[in-house]
Amino acid sequence: MRLIAMMCAGLMAASPATAQDRETLGFGRIFNNDYFGDTQDRWRSGSYAYSIVRGPEWQGRAPTALGSVLEYRLRSEIIAPSNLNGSGSNDRAYVGAVSAGLHTHFSRGGVDLSTGVDLVAIGPQTGLVDLQDWFHNIVSKPTISNGVIANQVGDSFYPTALAQVSYPVRLSENASLRPFVEAQYGVEDFVRVGADIVIGEIMQNDLWLRDSPTGQLYAGVEGGQPGAGFIIGADYAVIGDSAYFPASFGTVAQDERFRARAGMHWRLGDNISYFYGVTYLSEEYVGQPQGQIVGSLKLNFSF
Repeated sequence: MRLIAMMCAGLMAASPATAQDRETLGFGRIFNNDYFGDTQDRWRSGSYAYSIVRGPEWQGRAPTALGSVLEYRLRSEIIAPSNLNGSGSNDRAYVGAVSAGLHTHFSRGGVDLSTGVDLVAIGPQTGLVDLQDWFHNIVSKPTISNGVIANQVGDSFYPTALAQVSYPVRLSENASLRPFVEAQYGVEDFVRVGADIVIGEIMQNDLWLRDSPTGQLYAGVEGGQPGAGFIIGADYAVIGDSAYFPASFGTVAQDERFRARAGMHWRLGDNISYFYGVTYLSEEYVGQPQGQIVGSLKLNFSF
């Protein structure tokens, strides 16, 4: 707790802007569920991220000063075995995760950078296992067995640091290539490399946020003009320690992962925008029979 508080204080202290200089630039939202992809209810089952982005007036690119643009980020995620009861309910430990964090976005020499810290809470303390079980009871979906609940990942907190470097290359007036490198240390340790192609004139001056489980890019600050655009991307990661695979449970994590994704953004102007995307996630543990396809949604109304 002290570590993450000190890192957040350092981010804010590094900023030349005061709170009075900042305004709310936008809101980032993305909801993922495997039911919107391969219609299953397993593994990377569902997640939601919500961000408030504040900073000086947006000029189509993040400013050069570290800490000028701040993103206040909240996330929740459910990771489940292949079945919530019966056969397949013991292939991996159930995980409920909730996090809160502070990130900053800035640009230097044509490079987009972001760095930040999150405090990630996992285990029964998050209440997500009870929430999912309650919801499944309402919609007559499979309930969570006592064995899955008893063997879920235990309560813990993980201060987690995340950094990303991206180099946007303008391919044309309507398209850009965004190769990136990303590293995380905390609840899961990894180094990731990949790239995304952003197609559409309306999307070239946005502040892009990267979703944690899928890698989908979604806008934290939008240009506002109406239109449509596409994003296609893929990445490869080397995984180190992961709190999502406790040694006591016995499931062994894969030390490499691959993701491939595509999505479409629609915007009707300043007030309404919509996104739908699909992501293929490769196997995450030894013995996982196949990867999975997850669907992502975002619907913004600003009145």
